Formats: sequence, structure tokens, C-alpha cells
Amino acid sequence: MTYTPATQDQLLAIRVNAGIEELARSEKFAAAEPDMVEAIVEGVGQFAAGEFAPLNRVGDLEGAKLENGVVRLPEGYAEAYAEYVEQGWNAIASPEEFGGQGLPFTLACNVLENLGTANMAFNLLPMLSVGAIEALEHHGAEELQQKYLPDLVSGKWSGTMNLTEPQAGSDVGALRATATPITEGEHAGKFLIKGQKIYITWGEHELVENIIHLVLARLPDAPEGSRGISLFVVPKYHVKPDGSLGARNDVRCVSIEHKLGINASPTCVMSYGDNDECIGELVGAENRGLAAMFTMMNNARINVGNQGVQISERATQQALDYAKERVQSARAGSADKSPVSIIEHPDVRRMLLRMKALTEGSRALLYYTAGQVDRGVLGDEAAKARGEVLTPLIKAWGTDIGIEVASLGIQVHGGMGFVEETGAAQHWRDSRIAPIYEGTNGIQAADLVTRKLGLDNGEALIGLTEEIARDAADEPALFALAGDCAAIAKWMREDASLDDRLAGSVPFCTMLSVATAGWQLLRQLRAVESGEAPGLAKTKTASVCFFLDRIVPEASGLKASATGGAETLYELDTASLLG
Repeated sequence: MTYTPATQDQLLAIRVNAGIEELARSEKFAAAEPDMVEAIVEGVGQFAAGEFAPLNRVGDLEGAKLENGVVRLPEGYAEAYAEYVEQGWNAIASPEEFGGQGLPFTLACNVLENLGTANMAFNLLPMLSVGAIEALEHHGAEELQQKYLPDLVSGKWSGTMNLTEPQAGSDVGALRATATPITEGEHAGKFLIKGQKIYITWGEHELVENIIHLVLARLPDAPEGSRGISLFVVPKYHVKPDGSLGARNDVRCVSIEHKLGINASPTCVMSYGDNDECIGELVGAENRGLAAMFTMMNNARINVGNQGVQISERATQQALDYAKERVQSARAGSADKSPVSIIEHPDVRRMLLRMKALTEGSRALLYYTAGQVDRGVLGDEAAKARGEVLTPLIKAWGTDIGIEVASLGIQVHGGMGFVEETGAAQHWRDSRIAPIYEGTNGIQAADLVTRKLGLDNGEALIGLTEEIARDAADEPALFALAGDCAAIAKWMREDASLDDRLAGSVPFCTMLSVATAGWQLLRQLRAVESGEAPGLAKTKTASVCFFLDRIVPEASGLKASATGGAETLYELDTASLLG
């Protein structure tokens, strides 16, 4: 299972969909000149292929193991991560005052795309650290930033996000972890943290010197629900005033989950304050922890959508390689009855083109989203709102695509795809978590038809559909899909009940995602036809035409489901549904 970086297609998406050259005209991102961008994309691709990719299979087979409270990774992981830190890849988009390079989020997305395509489970380690940096940068007091950010930015330390508890699931407002103010002694002004968190990605390991946990907990007498949650930074090892590490904090990994996939990513059950000595520091204002955590979660949601792109690219590459080498049967209708490579058979060709078109479409959507986020950082409020609308699209549809493409990859392999030795099944197993974490895809769709639907009095979402329609006037299927999305959005805002909106949220999210991805692919095709990326001239034409001719009409077929309302969902009462 070799990995070849999709450098040309990534650069095309970064230039056309993210608009990196426009971003580089700003003072903040002036360093993102063409030579720098190409060096980063090519360099991280080579690094990922050389260091992370060879560990993907062994990571799946051996996985992470908990031994006497210590999480162990397969041989080679520590060395690869140390090289990742040494080359500075962790610091791409982090603030310069803490040792980062201050480059656009778009380029940080590219770093994660390459690393995750090479090794999705391993890539979760830097992905969560990026989110922790973002939360502390935006919400941490200066003292906390000076204390924790330099080593998080370099990658010397890693970060985690601790939300979920056994009884709470996605209902963060139901969490029970507590934070008690310390009023005396050396830790006065800090807090005693107590509670248990589950599903903590890379919550314990030995690849870094310290792990910085961001933990949601309740202060005494805090309001009930999500309004009473505060955010705390809880280091694995205490940090002394001079920056050196002190004693171990009262935090431990109780167990790691045995999962369907991403076996090399330790998913931990973490216990805080077993001995009533777990020390944490408040991030931001009291009872405002969820707002601070959402800074981290929104970053993570885009990066999870990125994982859909990653697994799609890897599965597509493997399927193409297999289809080229696997010889079976003569081409239907051919006078020559000699067996041919299965890539010559129409249905296999259909699957491969679908995999390629979906992968490129999700990548185009990813970098379009990243570019809007970067413009929001520069003060463009319209772009910031557009980025908020796009976030649930790339998270939900991007990860759905990851599963579909990985499944098609197994199908291309036939029976050998169901055999673990080929590695095709690993991609599907790894992909299956992405629609679940950082807010399930159903939650993303619900967010789209509630908060995002009303953003800027509806203009943020409607404006997107109108722009797609204007730019796709000469593409009938895409133009029609954009119109359908606009009509559904209008119905949801003006006539539909909340239940009706939620009942149609997932198909509507898919429709709007496909419309936006198709639009961004159309922009790529026009750029290629104008001389951009000449090496992609043939393949880009084929993949974009497939997307516009086959995938866009499929999405239009979801209109009835998006507007069908909730009544049929409740024709059976709960007792009858349970039989």
C-alpha cells in the first residue's frame, strides 16, 4: 500500500478554491508566495510518504497498547513523530509570537491532508494539537499562552480535547466533571479537577514530553446545562515557572478502547483527580467554556472533513493500482477473448471514476472552506459567515464520501477486498469513525438547518446558492441543483416546523454540499482549460464531467426527502416501532 502525494491536485485546489494568491496579498499572509506554497505542499507530501505511510499497516495490525498505565505505540512511531517536529510541520499556521510560521490555515490543512492520507490514525495526534493551540490562542490569558503555546506550537508537547463523559454522549450540557477553586497554598487561584472523560484521542502516549489536556468541567453553583460549563487546561506534568517539567499531575489513562479502526490512535478513558490532587487552570471566563471549546471544535470539524478527503485519496490510489494489475475476463463485446485488466471493464471503470470524482470534489470543498476561514481571519465578515455555513458541509459530506469511496475500493478488489491482507478493508474501517466524532453528521446537518440557516438573517446560506447559480448558468444540472437548494432553504425558513427541518436536514446537507463541491470543481476545470495545471488537463476534464453529469443529478433526487417533513417518521409510535 504505497502512497503517492496528490501534489498537483492539491496545488490546484489551493490556488483556485482557496485563492492562496489573493490571501498572500494581505500583510498577515504575505509569506504565502507561490514558491513557498509549492515548497510546503511538495515537502510535506514527500515527508508523509517517507515517514508516516510506512507505519500505516503496522499501526493497524499492532495498534496502541496500554501497559501499566503507559500507552505504547509500534516501533517507528516515536522516530517519525520526532522528525515531524524537527522539520517544523506542526508550526505552519500557528502564531509567530509563539514560534509558529503564521501561514494561512489553508496550508495547515494541506499538511494534515498529506499526513492523514499517509496514516490517518497517526495524523490524529497533530490534528488535536492544532485545535488546542487555536483554543488557547483565542481564549487563554497571556500567562497561559506563554506557558503552554511555544511547546504546543513546536509539537514538543501535544494537546487533547476532553468533552465526552459516559452518561453525556453528545449532550455536553449533561457533563458532571467538577472544578473546585483552590484558595490557599502554592496552587491558589487554580482548580481541583475531578471526573472521568471518554473517547479522548491520543489522551496518553510517550511520543511527547507533556500532554496538555483541555477539559470541560463545572464550577460549584454553576448554572445547569451548557451555560454552566468552564474550560480548564490540565497538563500531564506540572509546568514550573521556568518552563521545565515538574511532578506528574493527578490524571491517568484508565483504559483504551478496542475499536473498529484507527488502531494506532489511542482512544482513552481518562480519569482526573483520583487522589483529589488534579490541578487545572481556567481558560477564558467562568461558565464560558463551551464557547472556548467550540473554537477548537470548529477547527477540528473542518479537519475531520479533511479526513474524508484523506481516506478517499488513499483508497482510490490503491483501487487504481489493483485494477491495473488484476487481470480477469475479456472485455465485453470484444473480438479478442484474451483476459484484460479489470480497469478495462465498464462497471469497474465507473467505480474508479466515481471514486476519483468524489475525492476531488471533497478536496475542492475542503480548500474552499479553508480559504473562507482565512479570509475571516483577515476581517472579511462575509467570508467568515460563509466559512461557518461550509463547515458542516465539509465535515458531514466529506466524511460520508470517505466511507463511500473506501467501500468502493473494497468492491473494486472483489473478494480480495474483504481479505485483510490486501489492506483495502483498513481504509473502510478507519473511515467509519469520522462521521461520528466532533459532532455526528446528523448534528452537523441539524446545525445547518437551524443556526446556519438563519445566519445573517438567512443571507449567508442563500447567498451561497445564488452565487453557485450565477456561476453555473451554463451547467443545467448544477444550476438546477442550486435552485433546489435555495427553494428548500426558503421553505425551511418560512414554512417548515422545526421537526420538518430536522427530518430533511441530512438530505439537504448532502444537496448543498454536492452543489458547492460541483461549483468548485467547475472553477477548477475552467482554470485548467485556461492553462492552469496542464498536467491535469485530461484527468480533470474526465473527473469533473463525471461529477457534474452523474453525481449532481443524484443529489437533485434528494429534494423529495429533504422536503418530506417529519410526519411519516412518527406514524408509528415508539412502542409499535420497537415491535
